[in-house]
Amino acid sequence: MIEDITIRYFDSFKEKTLVDPILIEGLPGIGQVGKLVAEYMIHMLGAEKIGELHSIYLPPQVILDESGFVRLARNELFLYQGDGKNIVFLVGDHQSTSNEGHYLLADAYCEIAEELKVKRIYTLGGFGVGHLVNEPRVLGAMNRAELRPDLEAAGVRFDRDEPGGGIIGAAGLMLGLSAGRGIDAVCLMGETSGYLVDPMAAASVLATLSKLIEVPVDPTRLNERASEMEKVIEGLVEGEKLQKDEELSYIG
Repeated sequence: MIEDITIRYFDSFKEKTLVDPILIEGLPGIGQVGKLVAEYMIHMLGAEKIGELHSIYLPPQVILDESGFVRLARNELFLYQGDGKNIVFLVGDHQSTSNEGHYLLADAYCEIAEELKVKRIYTLGGFGVGHLVNEPRVLGAMNRAELRPDLEAAGVRFDRDEPGGGIIGAAGLMLGLSAGRGIDAVCLMGETSGYLVDPMAAASVLATLSKLIEVPVDPTRLNERASEMEKVIEGLVEGEKLQKDEELSYIG
């Protein structure tokens, strides 16, 4: 029998008593910014997978690998323990396909945080501006006003009316739902066009997050990907300019 939401911890993760853990959410979203940051950190820190979440609220599909093997769509939990830090990462294949599912899954994520006695949640995402961005800012939101000074000290921006449409999906809902559980939560959003996977915005978020959690993560590989993407964007811009010039020449 398929349950609405199933959370399974691996046998290797028998001891759930962590010391002042934080939870970092990096599920797919605008520009894949949060996903890039969280998965990069998992790789660079050598975090260990501790559990999986399956749900009927995820898209009705299986994930296919290069050999033709399939598996159900899932979200995953990883744990990093080092230098006196305990960091739980929430990453995965998808967010929900329905409004109801978004709420139920976000509440399940907050329940995980409460069970593990997480002291603070960081949700990560992209802030789509609809145009190319050379130097992405990191915008912020929080579920308790007292958190703002530390965020501003790390360079997080709180510009008026941004994000104007609110924060959609787990990155936003987890802030609201965790407040009722007494868990501090912060959302960090990298400014992005929203058109492409954006490692430049991800690099900005990574730098800010590293300051806030005081865990240094070598940004070299992510910066290299950002540089490659910058060249791609420059090519797109040049192509757009050329097309406009040709159109003007034709009109003239």
